[in-house]
Amino acid sequence: MEIHFGVELLNAEWPHCVTCIGTFDGVHLGHQAVIIAAVEHAKQAELPCCLVTFDRHPAHILAPSRCPQPIASLSSNLAHFAVLGVSVAVILPFDAELSRTSASDFLQTILCDKIRTSELVVGHDFALGHGREGTPEWLAARVPTHVVAPFEIEGKRVSSSDIRLAVQEGRVEEAAKWLGRPFHIDGVVVGGQRLGRQLGYPTANLARSFDQVLPADGVYACYAMTSRGRYPAAVSVGLRPAVRGHSRTIEAYLIDYPGDPLYGYTMSLEFIHRLREERNYASLDRLKDAIRQDVQEATRLLVHA
Repeated sequence: MEIHFGVELLNAEWPHCVTCIGTFDGVHLGHQAVIIAAVEHAKQAELPCCLVTFDRHPAHILAPSRCPQPIASLSSNLAHFAVLGVSVAVILPFDAELSRTSASDFLQTILCDKIRTSELVVGHDFALGHGREGTPEWLAARVPTHVVAPFEIEGKRVSSSDIRLAVQEGRVEEAAKWLGRPFHIDGVVVGGQRLGRQLGYPTANLARSFDQVLPADGVYACYAMTSRGRYPAAVSVGLRPAVRGHSRTIEAYLIDYPGDPLYGYTMSLEFIHRLREERNYASLDRLKDAIRQDVQEATRLLVHA
C-alpha cells in the first residue's frame, strides 16, 4: 500500500480510482465494511482503491473540549487498511484551513483533481466539508456514490464511541467483538520501581507515545507481542494504591518469558479478558498473593483454554 501525507506532492498516474473517506478510528467492523466495499468496487472497475483519512480526529479543531481519545494510532490504522486491500492511503492534515473547506472545493480540488476519484464509497452517516454539507445524498448528485449501511451486531450499530466507552469501562471483550479483534496498546518498555522483581514477578512497564484511550483500572489477561515473540501476560493498569503510586501505569508480567530484559524495546498488548478491578492491599505479602492468583487465572484463560 502506498502512503501519502497530503496531496500537494501527489501526482497520480492512474486514470481514475475508487475512493473511500473517513476518520476510521480503530478500523472497527463498520469501518471495515466500508473499506471492503470500496476495494471490491475498485476490483470490479479494474482501478486502484484510494482511502482518504486524517492525521487527527476532526474534533481536535472543531470541538477541542469534546475531542475523544483515539482508539488506535495512525500507524495501526494504516496497517489494517493495507490488510484490507487498500492500494493508496492519503492522510490529510486536519487543520483550520481544511475545516473551512467547502464540500464543493473538497470534492473538486482534492478528490477529483488530485486523487482522480471516479466513484466514492462512504458510510451512511458520512458528511464532507464545512458545516457537513457534503452528505451522501449531496455527493451522489455529483459523483457515483455507494453508501454502506450501518454494520450491526445483535441489533446494535457498531460505533467508535461505543467501543471507546467499552474500553474505558473495562469491557474489553465487548470492544473486541465490535473491533473484530482484541483492543491493543503499543508502547516502549521503560524502567520502573522494580518492585515486581522483588515480589518474584518482574514486569515490563509500558510508556505510550500518544493519548490513547485506556482500559479501566484493573488487571487483565493479555497477549504481549515483542520482538522476542508472543507471550500470555497478566497486565495491571492503574495507580497502584498498594505501593502508593501517583501516576497511571501499565505493567505486564509475561508468563513463561525466558529472555533478557526488554528495556527500550517496543511492545504491543492485546487485552483479552478483565480479571478484576484495581485493589489496595495492607501488605506486600497480600499483594504478592493477589499477583500469584492473577497470573494463575491469566494462565488458565490464555494457556490452558
